[in-house]
Amino acid sequence: MRVGFMKGGLVGALRDMAEGTRVSMVEGHLSVPDHPVVHYIEGDGIGVDITPVMMAVVDAAVERAYGGQRGIHWSEVLAGQKAFDATGEWLPESTKQAMRQGLVSIKGPLTTPVGGGIRSLNVALRQQLDLYACVRPIRWYAGTPSPVKDPGAVDMIIFRENTEDVYAGIEWEAGSDEARKLIDFLQNEMGVTKIRFPETSGIGIKPVSQQGTARIVRAAINHAIENDKDSVTLVHKGNIMKFTEGGFRDWGYQ
Repeated sequence: MRVGFMKGGLVGALRDMAEGTRVSMVEGHLSVPDHPVVHYIEGDGIGVDITPVMMAVVDAAVERAYGGQRGIHWSEVLAGQKAFDATGEWLPESTKQAMRQGLVSIKGPLTTPVGGGIRSLNVALRQQLDLYACVRPIRWYAGTPSPVKDPGAVDMIIFRENTEDVYAGIEWEAGSDEARKLIDFLQNEMGVTKIRFPETSGIGIKPVSQQGTARIVRAAINHAIENDKDSVTLVHKGNIMKFTEGGFRDWGYQ
């Protein structure tokens, strides 16, 4: 069953739930009812075209798999231009609350607000909902072209930390007061001499923590164990960045 968004933010989402059952977490695993509520963000631009198609494909797959015994109850929440037009906010608190409570959501592409106080809605969602793991399965589908010599042997899953490192989004534009202030501090207070063109350099900070490293590596290891994978490989640049990339490597091995 597919139900559109009712105006009123979380109120609309909760009304939709009356015809579906919320996904829950039981002993660290998702407990999915026969008719789970899945929140979705339609998205901007092509979102209005691709999101309904995505829902139709998923509905068809569920119908094929379960013969009508199970089905997703779609409940729309607002973000992006659609949210701004309706509420004056790019990422309403009601949307975040509904997604936290529902546990499982899917979103279409979101625009980057101009002068909206949010650099990236995608980054904001990751950070504010603590969506720390980007999980990307990589395999070959028979009949599709591939530049790899033996594509059938490709079977890997990438776990990428989503909220730290460069994905923290801590940066300042070249020539800005903030960039000049930070570069001045680095050069004059910290003795940094490796910024080649300070007057025309943007500057960024990449935080990498022991806690953030531990949970992404733990998630990858647990997935490997549960799915009978042979190995887990840490990918890093610790030979160059010894305390961030190198810290990730060392904490990961621990």
